[in-house]
Amino acid sequence: MAGENEKAASNVAPLRKAVPCPICRRPSAREHYPFCSDRCRDVDLNRWLSGSYAIPVADDEAKADDEDM
Repeated sequence: MAGENEKAASNVAPLRKAVPCPICRRPSAREHYPFCSDRCRDVDLNRWLSGSYAIPVADDEAKADDEDM
């Protein structure tokens, strides 16, 4: 019985396919998805916290606020 359970477990499909790590482009690891390692996850977090990633704001939005007043 133990042998049958091990065979069934080895045939389980992964939950999601491996995608390239957004930092270093290596295949992602299940434990660190979508990153390949803790290092790449920390690099990404540092970029967010330091303001390297920013959502651009269009000038039209600022003008729309002025018109409402």
